[in-house]
Amino acid sequence: MTWTEPATWYANLPAFYAAAAAFITDPAGNVLLVKPTYSDHWAFPGGYVEEDEYPHDACAREVHEELGISASVGDLLVVDWAPSAGNRPRAIISFTFDCGTIPGPDSFVLPRQELENVAYFSPEAAEQRLPNNVAPRVRAAVRARARHAPVYLAGGSPRRLGVTLPPP
Repeated sequence: MTWTEPATWYANLPAFYAAAAAFITDPAGNVLLVKPTYSDHWAFPGGYVEEDEYPHDACAREVHEELGISASVGDLLVVDWAPSAGNRPRAIISFTFDCGTIPGPDSFVLPRQELENVAYFSPEAAEQRLPNNVAPRVRAAVRARARHAPVYLAGGSPRRLGVTLPPP
């Protein structure tokens, strides 16, 4: 194996996008979704992670930008790795964080150029409003919050990984 200059090594590694989303519920367990003006589907509050930004900071920033509130970003609930698809030329890793329980959307201030609505839905109704590749994150987030352990999805499908290490 030949040694490669670090700049060359890193330049040849695959690149991917990262996104961060907030899992927020009301006291009854309904899931908060936002309706972007540019999409037919609803979404979790959130967005892309910017360069040199941690995913949990991106989640807090996006919640503030989209809802006009400061959210306490808690535990990581879901990590979902999705390969490139459609108009997205790179894979994306999506982080969903627990942002707690907020009683109602009365205190939210939406950026009307970006979001047309915000509402709470039962987990089942939330799944129906989300794109098919995002909908499994609802059930995964509910499960992760109850178990206090994150869930790993690959392209929206739950994965149980059994890692076998080679003998020493």
